[in-house]
Amino acid sequence: MTETDVSKYEKKIIIRNIRMEDIDSIIELGKVCFPNMEPWKREQLRSHIRIFPEGQFCVEFEDKIVGSCSSLIINFDEYKDQHTWNTITDNGYITNHDPDGFNLYGIEVMVHPDYRRMKLGQRLYEARKELARQLNLQSIIIGGRIPNYHLYKDQMTAREYVDAVEKHSIYDPVLSFQLLQGFSIKRINSRYLPDDKASQAFATLMEWNNIDYHSKSRRVYRAASPVRICSIQYMMKKIGCFEEFTRQVEYYVNVAADFGSDFAVFPEIFTTQLMSFSEEKRPDQAVRLLATYTDQYIELFTELAVRYNVNIIGGSHFVEENGDVYNVAYLFRRDGTIERQFKLHITPNERKWWGISEGNEFNVFETDCGKIAILICYDIEFPELARMAVDMGANIIFVPFCTDDRQGYLRVRYCAQARAVENQIYTCIAGTVGNLTHVKNMDIQYAQSGIFSPSDFEFARDGIVGECDANIDTVVVGDVDIEKLRRSQKSGSVRQLQDRRRDLYRIEWKNLMSES
Repeated sequence: MTETDVSKYEKKIIIRNIRMEDIDSIIELGKVCFPNMEPWKREQLRSHIRIFPEGQFCVEFEDKIVGSCSSLIINFDEYKDQHTWNTITDNGYITNHDPDGFNLYGIEVMVHPDYRRMKLGQRLYEARKELARQLNLQSIIIGGRIPNYHLYKDQMTAREYVDAVEKHSIYDPVLSFQLLQGFSIKRINSRYLPDDKASQAFATLMEWNNIDYHSKSRRVYRAASPVRICSIQYMMKKIGCFEEFTRQVEYYVNVAADFGSDFAVFPEIFTTQLMSFSEEKRPDQAVRLLATYTDQYIELFTELAVRYNVNIIGGSHFVEENGDVYNVAYLFRRDGTIERQFKLHITPNERKWWGISEGNEFNVFETDCGKIAILICYDIEFPELARMAVDMGANIIFVPFCTDDRQGYLRVRYCAQARAVENQIYTCIAGTVGNLTHVKNMDIQYAQSGIFSPSDFEFARDGIVGECDANIDTVVVGDVDIEKLRRSQKSGSVRQLQDRRRDLYRIEWKNLMSES
C-alpha cells in the first residue's frame, strides 16, 4: 500500500510575534476589519515592535496574516479610571510602556472576516495570557468595544446594554466573546475611542486575573539608579609621537577611574593632536594620514576601558573606508566590546578643509548603565536625532565636540541643554581646549565641558549637573540618576514625552537606525 502524503493537506496556523516585514499586511488587515475606523499608521506599528516586540502577536495561515493583536505593559494604578485609548497608548505609539508595570494592557485585536470561524481570536487571547504568565504580570486589562450598541442606543443606555449582554439576552460579537475568555467587567468608559461609531465611543474596561501571579513589591520606583560621568576637557598641545598621546590619554582615564566613573568622555577629533608631529601640511592629506592610526587608537582605548573598568566615549577619530573619510565616535565598553557612531551632519568647515563624508546610520547602544546615544558636535543641533534616540530608549546622550570660538561652543551647549529639557534626559558635552599651532584648521580651541539635566525640582539647579571652567585643562565629574528620569517622565511638572501631539505631527525616518 502506498503511504499517503499528508503534507499536501496540512494548513498550519502559526501564532508568532509581529515582525517589521509584517507591517503592510497588518495595515491592510485593519482596513478590512474596521473599515470605518482609522487603521494603524506605519510608524505606530514600528514603535510597537521596537519598544515591546514580545507583546505584539499575529496569526499566519497559508502564508497570509489573518489576525493580530497589540499590547503594552503599564502600572494601571497610575491611570485614571475614565481614561481614553489615546491616553493609555500614548496616541498609539506605546512609548509609555513600562517593563516594571503590573498589568498587560490589550489595545487591539483583529481577525479577518473570512477567517472568523477558526477560533483565531481565542488563540490570540491565549497568547496574551501565556505572555502574562511568563512575565509574572498580575492581570490583563482591555478596553473592549461594544460594536452592536449602535443598534440599541435609542432603546437603552450603554450600562443597560452591557447588562443585557452579560445576561445573554443580547449578543455582542466582541463583549460576548471577551466574557467567554474569562474577562470580567470593571466599568464602562465613555469617549474611549471617538471614531468607534458602532460602539458610540463607549468601551467596557475588563480584566483577566492571572491566578499564577506571584506577588511582587508594589513599589513602582527604585530608590536610585546612579551613573557617574567624567567629562574630559582635553588640552590640545604639540606632541612628538604616539606614545606621548598615549600617556596623556591614559592620565585622563586614570583620573576618571579614580573618581569611580562609569563613563569617561573624550572630545570630538581630539586625535588630530597626532597631526602635530606630521610633516604633511595639506589638510585633506593630513587627515588621511591620521586615519592610518585607527588600529592603534582602537587597541589603546579598548585596553584602557578594560584595565581601568570604565566605559569610554572615545571622542571621535577620522576613519578612511572605501576611499572616503568619516568622522567616527567609538564606544569602548569596559567588558571589551566596541561600538561606533558616524557623524551624520558635516559642517561646511569639515567639507572645505578635510573632505569629510557624512555617515548614514543612527545607533542607540546598550551599556551596563542603560541605553545611551552619541551625537557628534553638529549632530546635537538637529533635534530629530535626539528625539529618535529617546524613542529608542536612550537616557543619556553624549556629545563630543570641537569648536574654535565661543559662538560655535554656545551652539553646541545651548542645543545640548535644550535636548535635555525637551526629551527629559541627560546630556554631556566634552570639548577640546588649547591650540595646535602647527596644524592647519586646528590652531585654536574653545570649550566649557558640562553635564546637563532636565529642568525640574528633582534635578540640579539651572539644569547643570556640573561644568568645567572655560578653556583650561581639566575634567568635570557628576552623578546622574536614571531613576529620577523615570519619575520625571511619569509625574514631572511637565511631561514633554507624554504630551507630544502625535495626532498633529510626527517625524518620519528612513530605515537607517539600529540598536546595539
